[in-house]
Amino acid sequence: GVPRCGTSLHKPNKALGIELNANARCIWQIQRNTNQTIRLIFSYFKFAPSSSCESESIKVFDGPSTDSPLLGQVCADTDAVPVLESSSNSLTFLITTNPEAFTRNFFAYYYFFSPGPGTENCGGQLTGPNGTFSSPNYPAPYPQFRYCVWHIQAPKKSKINLQFRDFFLELDRNCRLDFAAVYDGLTTGSGLLGKVCGLAQPTFESSSNTMTVVLSTDDTNSYRGFSAHYSSAPLPGPMEPNTTLTCSSYSMRIVLSKSYLASLGFREADLQLNDPSCRPVVTDSVIFSFPLTSCGTIKKDEGHSITYTNTISLAPAGSTITRQRNTEIIAQCRMKNNETLELLYITTNNAIQNLTAEGRYNVSMAFYESESFSKPIQYSPYYVDLNQTLFAEVTLHSTDPNLQVFIDTCTASPEPDFGSLTYDLIRSGCNKDDTVVTYPAFENHGRFKFRAFRFLRRFPSVYLQCDIVICDSNNTNTRCARGCISRHKRAISPYTWKTNTVVGPIHLRRDLRAAEHSESLTEVEAEKTPNLQQYNFYTLAFVVLISNILIVVAVTLKYHKHQVGYSYQSVQS
Repeated sequence: GVPRCGTSLHKPNKALGIELNANARCIWQIQRNTNQTIRLIFSYFKFAPSSSCESESIKVFDGPSTDSPLLGQVCADTDAVPVLESSSNSLTFLITTNPEAFTRNFFAYYYFFSPGPGTENCGGQLTGPNGTFSSPNYPAPYPQFRYCVWHIQAPKKSKINLQFRDFFLELDRNCRLDFAAVYDGLTTGSGLLGKVCGLAQPTFESSSNTMTVVLSTDDTNSYRGFSAHYSSAPLPGPMEPNTTLTCSSYSMRIVLSKSYLASLGFREADLQLNDPSCRPVVTDSVIFSFPLTSCGTIKKDEGHSITYTNTISLAPAGSTITRQRNTEIIAQCRMKNNETLELLYITTNNAIQNLTAEGRYNVSMAFYESESFSKPIQYSPYYVDLNQTLFAEVTLHSTDPNLQVFIDTCTASPEPDFGSLTYDLIRSGCNKDDTVVTYPAFENHGRFKFRAFRFLRRFPSVYLQCDIVICDSNNTNTRCARGCISRHKRAISPYTWKTNTVVGPIHLRRDLRAAEHSESLTEVEAEKTPNLQQYNFYTLAFVVLISNILIVVAVTLKYHKHQVGYSYQSVQS
């Protein structure tokens, strides 16, 4: 084929970054003379906005050509991170695109492995109302080329709350390399709740008593992985037998009970969304699970919130359709402030029932090496020089390509609770520190740079906290479009979505031998600190820990030697 359009691959593993335009038909063949099989992971894919599975897709075949049996298909409305495994030492995939003028991007990697019991040495079945699990080797670095799957099943009539108490995977803008994926059910085909990487503490909630968690790693960088805890809680009583709705940054998931549909006189085959080609999966329940902006979903920016609405039409069985009552299920995800308000109401002869739940946008923050924002800082702690320029990026992880990220306020403080001492870098979209430069909005990223604080040498720790605003990029009358708001025009924006994550620590780069100096010198230095600007901080968002290596080492040694009894040598190691 033409450059970047298909090839024959024989290496034992390889990452593939693929960029295609309109009317492409490209074939990649993976084959190697070995008794192993192939695992192929499409960790990122971006098709044309108007595409369907019929017009453009990725088709994966279990063998050396496109005449081999079809393993699976990936298209724009695929609500999962596709992982496909061959039955032999060859595999082929075909990507076709439609005539629409649009740059498609895909990222995949494959590796050969020997399947069998104990190959992965991770994952498994978790049952009971609560439990814990962790990545392989935790807290030591996780192994490469590992694919772990945990299936969680809580008691019936309950939902699962999953919390990653410690989480550190390789950071990548779209989580293409190492990632954890969480699914709303007992398989990886049951609807993606979210995909995360980097340094975070994400939480997830299921719509039923089952959940699936996946860890996938490549061969580049390994970190300590994660430790997770899950607990269960009763499902909402009155509506549980009928319907549930779950929303996330990625998808909308609607679960209908067969008994409820039968009570209305409808069959599973009678259901359709706004886009009739989107069909439900029928198990013990009837499940619609689809990316947030697909299947005919209607998005509306209401000023104080962004809503995503889709409708399930219920056409009665039999030949007396016009005689039956008109019934619709209207599912609405409303992204508002610190939560996602999920509304599902059913109209039957003008009767309406409501269901609400909680959720949020998935947002992360990271530092990068330069203003190209191509290489994230992968190591921790992050050592910087005084007055060094730091590059920060906030990323919204969502299947909605038409969202804009705006950095409204960023405040620094030596206190983690942002008490009386604070210093503004950005306030109401206006740069308050003369070293701050904000970059124009780019897709789902907000970016800015600033110099390492002059008071790094005076405080043992400096924290950075940012308020992030998310807007519809197609709407020109939003908070994001207004930019800097001066003091006399200032108003608390109703568009603010907030999340809480930690990036760091950042240490001031100095000779470590300076840690042997007297602690009293540090205390005198701290006493000379001038007062900072004082503000009442009204929302909690991103926290960046910036620490002075001199003070951190000195305090740590004092604590361990005099209070715990650790030796100086053990603290060093």
